[in-house]
Amino acid sequence: MLAIKLPEEIENRLAELAAKTGRTKTYYVREAILEHLDELEEKYLAIDRLEKAGKYWTLDEVEKGIDLEG
Repeated sequence: MLAIKLPEEIENRLAELAAKTGRTKTYYVREAILEHLDELEEKYLAIDRLEKAGKYWTLDEVEKGIDLEG
């Protein structure tokens, strides 16, 4: 179960869309999440990796194929 608080303007737009199309607000919220979850994961996991960065390699090291694990 998930409960979210939306700005009034967004809530109104969502309610209007649901009323005009005969679908529920939940349907559209679920669709929006499913549509964008992959890109949100990519974005925030990349930011997390950058903030918790480990060892860096130079392009030369990568191209030479040295032992990058060590």
